[in-house]
Amino acid sequence: MASVLEKLSILADAAKYDASCSSSGSKRANKNKGIGNSDGNGICHSYTEDGRCVSLLKILFSNVCMYDCAYCVTRRSNDVQRASFTVQEVVALTLNFYRRNFIEGLFLSSGIFKSADATMEKLVGVAKALRTEHNFNGYIHIKAIPGASAELLHEAGLYADRLSVNIELPSERSLQKVAPEKNYRDIITPMNYLTDEHTRLADERKTIRSAPKFMPAGQSTQLIVGASPESDWQILNLADGLYKEQKLKRVYYSGYVPIATDDRVPNLSAPPLLRENRVYQADWLLRFYKFSLDEIVTPETPNLDLEVDPKLGYALRNPQSFPVDINRADYEMILRVPGIGVKSAKKIVTARRFQRITWDNLRTFGVAAKRARFFIICPGLVAPQDWDTARLREQLIAPASRTLQSPQLGLFG
Repeated sequence: MASVLEKLSILADAAKYDASCSSSGSKRANKNKGIGNSDGNGICHSYTEDGRCVSLLKILFSNVCMYDCAYCVTRRSNDVQRASFTVQEVVALTLNFYRRNFIEGLFLSSGIFKSADATMEKLVGVAKALRTEHNFNGYIHIKAIPGASAELLHEAGLYADRLSVNIELPSERSLQKVAPEKNYRDIITPMNYLTDEHTRLADERKTIRSAPKFMPAGQSTQLIVGASPESDWQILNLADGLYKEQKLKRVYYSGYVPIATDDRVPNLSAPPLLRENRVYQADWLLRFYKFSLDEIVTPETPNLDLEVDPKLGYALRNPQSFPVDINRADYEMILRVPGIGVKSAKKIVTARRFQRITWDNLRTFGVAAKRARFFIICPGLVAPQDWDTARLREQLIAPASRTLQSPQLGLFG
C-alpha cells in the first residue's frame, strides 16, 4: 500500500492539468480562533483576479477513473500508477501544510470512481471535516462532479468557497467523440442547480441574516483549447453565454497537453500556449473592457490573430475609431486604446476632471506609451501623419531589436 507521501506525489502531479484553481472572490474571515483565512496574502502558485498570489494545495482525491476520455491523463485505459486518498489523509495534509505556512487553501478534484455520487461524497466529506471538525477558515475549491445528486451539490456549496464543473470540450459533438461516456446534460444540470441555489440563498440572506452562505466565491469551469476542432469564436461564444446565463466567475482555458496516442485527438508536438494566451486576452476584453464578442471574433473570421493581441487587432481593423482624444473620449472608448488598461483608464477619467491630460501625465499613469502613442491625441504628443494599418501592424509586432516601438509584455502589452 502506498504511503501518504507517495500518494501525494502521484495525485499532485495528476492535478496539474486542471487550470481552474484561482481563489478569487471569497471573503471568509477567521473566527472563533480557527485555522486559516481565505483573505490572507500568499506566496506562490495561484493568482486572484486582483493580482494577489496565493498558495493552494492542489491535488486529486483519486486518479482512478471509470471514464476513458481521450484527452485525460487519468483515463481508465492509460497505463499510469493509480492512487487514492482517504478523507482523513486529505484533511491532515491540508492542516499540516497550512500550519507550516506552505498553503492558504485547498483545491480538490478527482477522477470519477464507482459513481458520481460516491466521488462527490468523498470530496464533500473533506470540506465538511475541515470546516466543522477543525474550524478551518481557509479557501476551499472543490470540483462538482457531473451527475452528482442535488443533495450533495447543496452540501458542497455550504462548505466550499468555490465549486466548478469542467465542460472541457466546447461542443457536444466533440465531447461525444473524445469522451463518449459523458454528455452535456450531466455537465449543465449541476451548473444550473448551483447558479439557482446561489441566487436563492443570496436573496434569502437579504431578509434572513442567519441564512447560510452558499458557494460565496461562485463557480467556474474549464475549456480545453486545441483538443478538438472548434474555432476561437465557438470557444468564446460558449464562454460568453456562461458568463451571462450561468453567472460564472471565471472560465479557464487550458491548452491541450498532448498526452494520448489516440486518433480522437490531434497529434500536436506541443501545447498551443500562444493560442491559449490569446483566448484569455479575448476573455478579459469581454469581462473587463466592455467589448462584445462580434468585435473580437465572428463566424466569418472565427480565429484570433496569433501575431497581435485581440485589443490591438480590433484597433487595426477599425482605423475610423482612432486616434482617440484622451481629454474628450468617454471611459469605454479609452478602454479600447491599445496600451491602456482598466486602472490607467480610470486614472485618466478621474484626473481630467481637474486638469488637461498631457503626454507626460499619461506616462505616469501606467500607460504602455510605446503602443498607445499611435492611437491617441493629447497635448505634448505629435500625432502620426501617416496612419497606414499594414505598416503600423508591422512596426508593432517587430522585435524590440528592430524598432523602438516594440510592444511591452503584459496582458495587452
